[in-house]
Amino acid sequence: MRAIHIETHRAHRIGWLRAAVLGANDGVVSVSSLVVGVAASGATENNILLTGIAGLVAGALSMAAGEYISVQSQADTENADLNKERRELAEEPEEEINELKSIYMSRGLDESLAQEVAVKLTAGDALAAHARDELGITEELRARPIQASLASAAAFAVGAVIPILSAIVAPAESIGTVTTVATLLTLTALGTLAAFAGGAPIFRGALRVTFWGALAMGVTALVGKFMGTSL
Repeated sequence: MRAIHIETHRAHRIGWLRAAVLGANDGVVSVSSLVVGVAASGATENNILLTGIAGLVAGALSMAAGEYISVQSQADTENADLNKERRELAEEPEEEINELKSIYMSRGLDESLAQEVAVKLTAGDALAAHARDELGITEELRARPIQASLASAAAFAVGAVIPILSAIVAPAESIGTVTTVATLLTLTALGTLAAFAGGAPIFRGALRVTFWGALAMGVTALVGKFMGTSL
């Protein structure tokens, strides 16, 4: 008896994974940069914490709104294309079969087999066949605005908690240093997790996320130091 061949793929994670990784990374980096920058300016501990909390709330809401608007635009485009296909299937069914046949021939099927496949798929679910093979729209990869919005906002908030907790537990004179270390460790873990979940090289994913986070914090710290000295 032959063993059952089971394959696992990660494409179905693209929607929520992209939003979650973007949200968590933005939460860690932006709020850490705020905390480190304000700490470098010589602000009081209370002002640093207030800045971090304000950054968490504003950032999470901004991410939710931005992600929803962006993904909803994609969903609107997908729906418009599907409605157009639905009309064409009702008005010109033969032309739509020929369109599918041409697609399958361009992928290597001979004409007779391409015709047979187009007819069979049209008889089963014509709209799904055109959505998948003509438009590149599949159920797994459909735009889901609410899911993306919630995932992005929640991930931002979770990421932003790291620098805020670091600022709370760190001695007043070491808030910038402790926050920086905690953030870099978090970014490394986040990059590793995202690369693993997406099937990408782990070291490269971790390095990429950590590098850009460190750069953002470094630039913000310099700005805070300069402004603090000037004021």
